Amino acid sequence: MSDSTTPSRPRTLLLRGGEVHSPADPFATAMVVEGDSIAWIGSEGAADSFADNVDEVVHLDGALVTPAFTDAHVHTTATGLALTGLDLSGAATLTDALVRIRAFAESRPGDRVLLGTGWDAGAWPEQRHPSRAELDAATGGRPLYLTRIDVHSALATTAMLDLVPGVTGREGYRDDAPLTGEAHHAVREVAHATLTPAQRTEAQRAARAHAASLGIGALHECAGPDISSEEDLLSLLSLADQEAGPRVFGYWAELVTSAKEAERVRELGALGAAGDLFADGSLGSHTAHLCAPYADAPHSTGTAQLDADAIAAHVATCTEAGLQAGFHAIGDAALNAVTEGVRRAAETVGLPRVRAARHRIEHAEMLTEATIADFADLALTASVQPGFDAAWGGADDMYARRLGAERAVTLNPYAALLRAGVPLALGSDSPVTPLGPWEAVRAAAFHRTHEHRISVRGAFTAHTRGGWRALGRDDAGVLVPGAPADYAVWRTGALIVQTPDTRVANWSTDPRSGTPGLPDLTPGTGLPVCLRTVVGGRTVHARPDE
Repeated sequence: MSDSTTPSRPRTLLLRGGEVHSPADPFATAMVVEGDSIAWIGSEGAADSFADNVDEVVHLDGALVTPAFTDAHVHTTATGLALTGLDLSGAATLTDALVRIRAFAESRPGDRVLLGTGWDAGAWPEQRHPSRAELDAATGGRPLYLTRIDVHSALATTAMLDLVPGVTGREGYRDDAPLTGEAHHAVREVAHATLTPAQRTEAQRAARAHAASLGIGALHECAGPDISSEEDLLSLLSLADQEAGPRVFGYWAELVTSAKEAERVRELGALGAAGDLFADGSLGSHTAHLCAPYADAPHSTGTAQLDADAIAAHVATCTEAGLQAGFHAIGDAALNAVTEGVRRAAETVGLPRVRAARHRIEHAEMLTEATIADFADLALTASVQPGFDAAWGGADDMYARRLGAERAVTLNPYAALLRAGVPLALGSDSPVTPLGPWEAVRAAAFHRTHEHRISVRGAFTAHTRGGWRALGRDDAGVLVPGAPADYAVWRTGALIVQTPDTRVANWSTDPRSGTPGLPDLTPGTGLPVCLRTVVGGRTVHARPDE
């Protein structure tokens, strides 16, 4: 008889008869999970020795097992609100958008403020956003806060503006134009403050459940005072701690200049003062900070929100406090300021300490050879979103309209980053582009600019292990003994090795290379279907009838 105080043995599970994507064994077909960790990976024949001694055997029937994905840049509550509320990303025309707004307003009679997102006038044949009068009519005169698809500008009804004293005198306000800058932040703060705790929880649950259904096991929540609120971050981290679902790792986007302020970031449960700490804005809203004017707005080079001095002070303070620092930087001028500021911080606290801190830069779109070299030298992680190129790249889309063709083709140079040794972590910036990890891997591997393409394996690694490395952990995001049991099971077709260069493919597809295959992501082919997602050994999603 065992002692009643002896801890119970961890539950064991054998998965067999499939394909297990693991560097421990490129030909593995079986895996043993013990409690919340991977215990063994190997062949079908060797699996026989485990079958009688585990608590459960799962027959994979040829399914693929991979590490769960990590989305390295998400706005969870906003994602949930888009999933459960007004999302105009699918609106084909301005008229269609107004019809959807009217229907949403009629369906939510009890909401103090109507919240929506996803409009993109550049994608509509009318090539203009709704006027305030049109929005007032569609909502019946109610308050509406409606963010552009990039969430860096917004439209608001008259009733919404009336709730924000002094908004017309703030920077970024122009009559009947999208709100930007301080005016946008002020309206957003008032609009989001109307969310009830129940609405917030509903949205957070919806976002986490949707992520789990896509094989995502971890989310990097990019919160901050100009994006959400302390209450929102605290409630999300509490929900993730109490309820099954993807892990949530929080970042708080506020400048830190003292040890006391750094400690406050820790008290919020954040891993760093990073994420969407804005060095600039976005290309779509003409607020990304450029070295040369916009092609379609020659009077403007965007908006610099932080200079190199502020960046240096922040990075130095975070480094000394043992916190990750990081910034949102899209335009080439903003990225120059960021790398210059990090370099100055390294001169103050020491380059080895800056490198060890694994500071991170979000988006990093308009990189040059010089800034890529700086990223590599300073050991900065590039947290990037391939969905941006899929949505806005190409000769006739938003990047080309904003920048002109010559500059547009330089954006999102993933191959150059990897060649320089810069760590990549992939994400979505949801709700800016939708959650969809295989879509992101496909977008990186089939970049609209050919020279920026990377292999499917490289993109997959950046979307699994890369997200964990961006957190400072090297022991997760991969299926090897001792790693956390965070994995997904997929129904998919034959596994292959896809690279953008046939000289590489010629050797890597040879079975003797031991390169594990992944699904065929050629555009037009079906994507893998998630059958099950497991986080810490606990199932957080199971596809019905599977």
